[in-house]
Amino acid sequence: MTFIEDIFGRLEKSGDAPVLREARDGRLESITSAEFLGLINQARASLAARDLKPGDRCALIAPNSIRWAALDLAIMAEGLITVPLYARQAPAELASMMRDSSPSLIVSDPALIPEIRKAWDAAPEIISLEAAFPRDAAAIPALFRHADHDPVTIIYTSGTSGEAKGVVLNAGNVDHMLWCTNARLDQLVGPTTHPDSIFHYLPFCFAGSWILLLTALTRSSVLTMSTDLTKLADELKLAAPNYFLNVPTLLERVRTKVEASISTRGFANAIFSRAKSEYLRRQAGRTRRSGSFCLWLAKKLLFPAIRKNIGGRNLRALICGSAPLAVETQLFFVMLGIPVLQVYGLTETTAICTMDDPRHFIPGRVGPAIPGIEMRVDDGTGEVLVRGPNIFPGYWQRPEATAKALADGWFHTGDQGEADSSGNWRISGRLKNLIILNSGHNIAPEPIEDAIAARLPEAQHVMLVGNQRSFLAAIVTGATNSAANGLKPDRIQSVLDEINTRAPHYKQIRAFHFVAEPFTMESGLLTANGKLKRDVIAARFSSEIETLYQKRSA
Repeated sequence: MTFIEDIFGRLEKSGDAPVLREARDGRLESITSAEFLGLINQARASLAARDLKPGDRCALIAPNSIRWAALDLAIMAEGLITVPLYARQAPAELASMMRDSSPSLIVSDPALIPEIRKAWDAAPEIISLEAAFPRDAAAIPALFRHADHDPVTIIYTSGTSGEAKGVVLNAGNVDHMLWCTNARLDQLVGPTTHPDSIFHYLPFCFAGSWILLLTALTRSSVLTMSTDLTKLADELKLAAPNYFLNVPTLLERVRTKVEASISTRGFANAIFSRAKSEYLRRQAGRTRRSGSFCLWLAKKLLFPAIRKNIGGRNLRALICGSAPLAVETQLFFVMLGIPVLQVYGLTETTAICTMDDPRHFIPGRVGPAIPGIEMRVDDGTGEVLVRGPNIFPGYWQRPEATAKALADGWFHTGDQGEADSSGNWRISGRLKNLIILNSGHNIAPEPIEDAIAARLPEAQHVMLVGNQRSFLAAIVTGATNSAANGLKPDRIQSVLDEINTRAPHYKQIRAFHFVAEPFTMESGLLTANGKLKRDVIAARFSSEIETLYQKRSA
């Protein structure tokens, strides 16, 4: 039985049980399993009426919604291939990916349709998401029977450098991944008579986000979707989830907001600061009697209130992926009594290679390899290599790129990392991001950038430069509210001085350039999932970077 058959079978059995919810205007709009199955069948009838053939592509461009999920399942149930795209991406980028995947049908948010037609005058039929669900649905044929090798989706990589590539994932990839995610969530939630409550705000067009949606549907969970990121805190309280998927950026912001709020509260701040210091001392194997009392008091009075404010009364854990999470931030949440479980993977690995075990996890590491796959480090380059049933069959219409990525029967992740004696992995950075000074020193920028960002919460982004130069420099951006929080050059320099005192000479940052506005996706400096487009940023600020090095050389 494939995951699609499993989901349809569960929906048929669950009947009136709620399965998906949308948080809208301070209330939850729910749909039952039977109603959701009805929506899927409406979309299937619409697709069947268009004489599409198994293997045809259908592009789906819209924000998360119940209808998005229903159409995605309908597309796969008909043997078609979903091409999910990010609705906030620039129309020219969307058009480029659609030209590459050559869809037979485009289903879009209505507001985007004129922009898509303008960017791609040869586009095929485009309909609105609403139009994909006709009320007069015809008879529904049997589910398409997928073999393991049959493709079900093409998800485009975020394209941190170069053009985005379409990652083909097949039914076998997804079947194996959902078996792994369900097993791990069983460990987290434990035996229960109630369905899991999940909150979700990340776009379904990203691989990890999509896998969570499918996992929820195979578990008969209730998944609540955010519809307004500006109201995330309120929606979280409304949903009262057991867990939800995060990116490091959000957790960093939550931590900064909590600490800023407490810093204005006198006695509470004194207790919190001492409790935090004692907690970190204990992590390092040391303790202090006065700090022990403050930590006990904070656990009784402060931490429960903070936990409730962050995620509500039912929160068991936060799940974090897509980029490395600063150890300091992970320890901060663990101190509050909220485990942060890390996941590591790429789109090409069906989103996941490793997952933290909720019964035993190590801050700073991303857990052991999921069952059924192998991971090792290349002896020559230090690159993490992976093979197993989660590895994609190839890039869409890119045989040379596929052969390179899957050389010698292993997927080459492009990441550097290492596993400890118990098999828990640490990912240290991207190979292509390595900075090679003209002294010959190789430096992974990510750990240093994370250390600066942890000590400089007023900044939104930190990026190191220095390839083939004599020393490292940094580009630091303000946040949207940097004027209000007083980020000034002296403040940046003091943090760099602190970092430099603990670093060898070749890892010291000897100059920086401050950019008042943060990098954004709209400016072309961030990928669709918020990662730095390092080459683009370096090119955009090439004259400023050159000035930094000229001043130091003068």
